[in-house]
Amino acid sequence: MLQFLQFATVRAAMAVFTLLMVSLIVFTLMELVPGTCAERYLAFKNTQGSGITIADIKAEEKRLGLDRPFLIRWGSWVSNVMFKGEFGDSCILRLNINDLLGDKFLISLGICLTALFLSYLIAIPVGIISASSDNALLNNSLRFVSYLGLALPNFLLALIIMLLSTVLFGDSLTGLFSNEYRDAEWSWARVRDFMSRAWLPVFILGWSATAFALQTVRALMLDEQAKLYVTAARARGLYGRRLLWRYPAKHALGPVINSLGFDLNRIFNELPVVALILTLTEAGSLLLESLARSNDQQLAGAIIFLLTATIVALNFFTDIALALLDPRIRKSVVGG
Repeated sequence: MLQFLQFATVRAAMAVFTLLMVSLIVFTLMELVPGTCAERYLAFKNTQGSGITIADIKAEEKRLGLDRPFLIRWGSWVSNVMFKGEFGDSCILRLNINDLLGDKFLISLGICLTALFLSYLIAIPVGIISASSDNALLNNSLRFVSYLGLALPNFLLALIIMLLSTVLFGDSLTGLFSNEYRDAEWSWARVRDFMSRAWLPVFILGWSATAFALQTVRALMLDEQAKLYVTAARARGLYGRRLLWRYPAKHALGPVINSLGFDLNRIFNELPVVALILTLTEAGSLLLESLARSNDQQLAGAIIFLLTATIVALNFFTDIALALLDPRIRKSVVGG
């Protein structure tokens, strides 16, 4: 028990240190964008017909605290984020980022986590069966499906489904809500409306994720089944499912579970393009808007930091889960 607590403490400290480093990187990138936030905002106002002067820029920089040293500004930003959950104001829109994001990030995270969960729910048993079966037709069919999932881009799959849906049903399935519930308060009716449309981005994002996870599970299972300890277990009389789940599957799933954070990041990276095609109003589209169009680095930095924090937290919990299952992982960190 003491060893496990030591392991959890070390992992928690590493997670906090990682978040601090990520916050420093994100804040630095926000600062490296040409022009200060005051200059970009006033330049934006200038395009709307408002005249600006050097004095206006200086006054805005002082109001925003941009005249303070870099480390002090970073320390203030990261302390507000980590202790208060406040990201400040958007540079261009001049709205509170927490209000601007609202439930958009949670919706995006829910879509990505659901796609990830479903991909693993399918890929793990199917990959194990594929690696353990001698049926050539089954193996070749699964291999074809997984290769198709890796080769077919998500945006192309989205366009195909939208085209078919428009031709067959007269509905392109774009957006996360119908017009009736787009700006309504959350209710059971709005949840049902959301679920009737959210399945499409979940399916599209989960398509390639399932194919990737299937290939990974199959390769790990084949590698484990070829090892000597499996041969020794067979020599002791272990066969079938008992052998499969007790040894190769148990050891093969460790790296798969440990890659949850990586897979979540990969799915979220694909979300902005899918969101652009499906006209989704969530954090993925907001990130694309802030990076490519409005150059609002404060908003983009907030979304990136939230995603990174989610991945760090997910990696922490998977490390704890793996440590409970495999004592060797605890020993690799705390020794003993």
